[in-house]
Amino acid sequence: MTALVQTVAAMGPFTTAHVLAALAIAASLQVLWMLHRAFFGGAAHVPGPWHTRWTSLALDLNYYRGRRALWVHALHHEYGPMVRIAPNEVSFTDLSAIKTIYSTKETFIKAPFYRSISPPDQESIFSTVRPAYHRHSRRLLAGPMSETSLRAHTATVNERVEQAIERIGDEMKTRGAADVLKWWLFLATDTIGELTFGESFRMLELGRINGYALDLQSVGKMGAVRYMFPWIMHLTALIPVPIPLIRRVHHATQRLRNYAFASLARHGNLIAKDPSCVRQTLFSKFFLAANEQRLSPNEMRDEAITYIIAGSDTTANTLTYLVWAVCRQPLIQQRLVAELKTLPAAFEEHDLRALPFLNAVIDETLRLYSAAPSGLPRVVPPEGAVLAGSLFKPGTVVGTQAYSTHRNGNVYPNPDLFDPSRWEAPTKLMKDTFMPFGRGPRNCIGLHLAQIELRLATARFFLAYPNAKVSDREGMSDRDMDPTVFFLFSPSGRRCLIEV
Repeated sequence: MTALVQTVAAMGPFTTAHVLAALAIAASLQVLWMLHRAFFGGAAHVPGPWHTRWTSLALDLNYYRGRRALWVHALHHEYGPMVRIAPNEVSFTDLSAIKTIYSTKETFIKAPFYRSISPPDQESIFSTVRPAYHRHSRRLLAGPMSETSLRAHTATVNERVEQAIERIGDEMKTRGAADVLKWWLFLATDTIGELTFGESFRMLELGRINGYALDLQSVGKMGAVRYMFPWIMHLTALIPVPIPLIRRVHHATQRLRNYAFASLARHGNLIAKDPSCVRQTLFSKFFLAANEQRLSPNEMRDEAITYIIAGSDTTANTLTYLVWAVCRQPLIQQRLVAELKTLPAAFEEHDLRALPFLNAVIDETLRLYSAAPSGLPRVVPPEGAVLAGSLFKPGTVVGTQAYSTHRNGNVYPNPDLFDPSRWEAPTKLMKDTFMPFGRGPRNCIGLHLAQIELRLATARFFLAYPNAKVSDREGMSDRDMDPTVFFLFSPSGRRCLIEV
C-alpha cells in the first residue's frame, strides 16, 4: 500500500490534461469494443436493420412502449426467419432453431432479461436464470399443477366461474353493458387465491377495480421501467428520490409483496386454527418445505407473487380477447352456442374436453392472442451452437416469440384471420409451432389450470349470453382492443364492453 501511495505521489498532481487523456482512452476503448461487437460479435453475420449492429436502443424503446413483439414481427417480415434485433441478440422463426434453443436438455439458459424485469431482490420460478433453482421450485409446484391433480379443484373453479357469470349479468342490467375484462380479472384472481392459499381474494364479491387490481394490471409496465432504468431502480431502492414514475413502481412492488405475505399469513392462520379442515392447495408442498426450513419466508413470498400475477392477468386477457373475437363473428358464435347446447344440464369440465369446436375456439384465441407472445430469450452455451445453419458464439442471446410463429403464413393461411376451423384438422407444422405457454423445460407451469378456466368460462358465458355482442356504449371500439405487449398481451383500452 505504501509503494502504491509513493507511486501516485510521484506522478504529481492530476491536471485537466490528465483527466482529458483518461477520458479519451476510455472513449477509444469503448469505440473499439463497439466496432469489434458490430463486425465480429455473435449477431454480426445475421441480417437486420443497420442500427441494431451498433445499439439495442430500438429494441429497448419498443419494449418500453409495449410494442417489442410487434416491432420484431415486422423485422421478420422484412428480413426473414432469422433477424438481428440488437448487437448481441437474434430472433428466430425457423423451427429447427426453435427446437434446439428450447430443448428439454436446457443447455440454453434464460437470458438476464428475466432478472432485469423483476425486482433485484426477488427470484422465482419465472425469473430465475439458475437451472438448479428452477428445478427445485418446479419439483415443489409441478405435481399440484398437473392435469390429474387439478381435477380435485375443478368444482372450485366452476363455482367462481358461475359467480363471475352472475356478476356480468348484474352489470349488464344496471349499466347496459358489462366490462368482461374486469370480471375475468376478478375471476382469475379469486380462483388463484383460493386454489393457492385456501381463501379467495373476494374480488368478485367486491366487484370494483381497487388498488390491488390496478397493481396487477401494471406489472408489465413496471417490468419495462426496471428494464429501461436498472441503475436508477437500484439506487432509488436505497435512496428514495422524488421521481413520480420510479416511486410508483417501488410502491406497487411493495404492495404486491404485502398482498403475498398477507395471503401466506391467512393460510397459516387457517392451519393453526384447525389443520384437519385445511384442504390441499397448489402451494401445499411449498408450505411443507417452509415448515421444514427448506424455504425462506422471502422465497415463499416471491413464488406467491409469481402465482398471483401469472394466474390472474394472463387468463383474464385471453378470455377477454376470446369473447371479443367470437362476438364479432356471428357465424362462429352461432356454431359455438349450438355445440354448447348439446351439453347435459349439469355438465362438468371433463364434458367440455370432448367438444371440438369449443376447443378449436380456445386454440385459435391462444394462437392470435396468447397471453405471453413476446420473445423468450436464451443464452448460447459455452460450446456455441448451430442454429438455422449458422454458427453462433457462446453468450449470444437467441430466442423466438409466439407472436411471430403463430402468424407465419406458411403455417397458418390467412394468419391474421380469427378462424377456429383451422384447428379441426391441424397439421404437424401447426402443432410444432404452437407455443402459447412457452416451450421446453421452462414452459408455463399453469397451462392446465388456464385451460380448465378457459373451457369453463367460455362455455358458461355463451350459454348464459348466446346473443352477446360487442357494445359501442361509452365510446367502446376496436381501438380499445389494440394490443399493448410488454411481456404480456393486453388490450390498450383496459376494457371490453359486451352487451346482450
